[in-house]
Amino acid sequence: MSNTTIAMHVIKKIYTLYDKGLSKVKISDRLQLSRNTVKKYIRFLKENNITNQQLQELTDQELSIWFRGSVQKKSKEVQTLEKYFPGYEKRLKQTGVTREQLWKEYKSDHPDGLMYSRFCHYYRQWKKQSNPVMRFEHKAGDKMFVDFTGKKLHIEKISTGELVEGEVFISVLGSSQLTYVEAVASQKKEDFVSCCENALHYYGGVPACITTDNLEAAVIKSNKYEPSLNETFADFARHYDTTILPCRVYKPKDKALVENMVRIIYTRVYTVLNKQTFYTLEQLNKVIWEQLEIHNNTPFQKRPFSRRELFEEVEKQYLEPLPSHKYELKRYAYATVYKNCYVYLHKDKHYYSTPHQYIGQRVKLIYSNSCVEIYRKYLRVALHKCNREVYKHSTIDGCVCSNPNLKRDIHIA
Repeated sequence: MSNTTIAMHVIKKIYTLYDKGLSKVKISDRLQLSRNTVKKYIRFLKENNITNQQLQELTDQELSIWFRGSVQKKSKEVQTLEKYFPGYEKRLKQTGVTREQLWKEYKSDHPDGLMYSRFCHYYRQWKKQSNPVMRFEHKAGDKMFVDFTGKKLHIEKISTGELVEGEVFISVLGSSQLTYVEAVASQKKEDFVSCCENALHYYGGVPACITTDNLEAAVIKSNKYEPSLNETFADFARHYDTTILPCRVYKPKDKALVENMVRIIYTRVYTVLNKQTFYTLEQLNKVIWEQLEIHNNTPFQKRPFSRRELFEEVEKQYLEPLPSHKYELKRYAYATVYKNCYVYLHKDKHYYSTPHQYIGQRVKLIYSNSCVEIYRKYLRVALHKCNREVYKHSTIDGCVCSNPNLKRDIHIA
């Protein structure tokens, strides 16, 4: 490095021009810098595996601190301490573990070691050097980030050779960064909910909350304080006993982790897929999941462990257990109770009975592949097994709103 660090915005400009394909000689001429200076900064950034995108996200102050920490000589005491940091980083993801506890362990092994304030200082410095764009510390089992990638994949119709676009779903656990990817036909709520469910079963547990972008399949209306969730997605969250946390509008840092993972997946998965032709989503997903395992088992840069190892060691134990059965997608409809005490469900072209006191009133029908529930003002008044006999009638005797023992699985085989 040069004796005097040049302005931070000039360093960013050097790497931007280099990323665009300009030679070091042309960069030197354009920015009026010596060729050796340009070479040294480019080499230094490449050796530390810093991409241009990551560099641009840093403020000048953060970049300055990182450069100072990277080039200064470290004492043997500090070098010894830094050997502990990869293990400490994993343990800090566990609920209840604090830096002070780890410092006390360090002091018990090294009575003449650094005091707590210097311990914290060098840990923060090590974090910035090893990953200068990391912003948040996610506790184990806390969040799962979900989104769709911007770039779509294609399958080819065998009969016509036509290319059909497919969406690509991605989810990331906040603490271990264990990743799940799946290609689906669309971003509709049916596909979105199915992907979220597949991700939970891939992880083998449920995080405290699911953080999603403001997709139509997840959020009906965005709001800074209380966004309106899609009814199906909210019901899915209740089934898995988790919380939906939509990202704030115009706050890209809320989903920085999954956005960064999308870029990694482009490099590690898309480059392999682009060389092959697929005729079904099943074929496409088979190759995606093969590459996904390689990705999850590849060690982090500057870390002696992989996402899978971090998940198994730290995060898995903090996930809540999966429910005994999978979520059954529900649909919603409204109808008025006829004078003969029946309501008509247009989807199945079938009639279902209701208690007589609801004649002439408008009720809500929640139906799935197995059952049909009828509600009046949040009170369930009837529950039927799904029947797809066209224009036939399903009747339940004694199913009235005052019955406190009306259970969800009644009349369901």
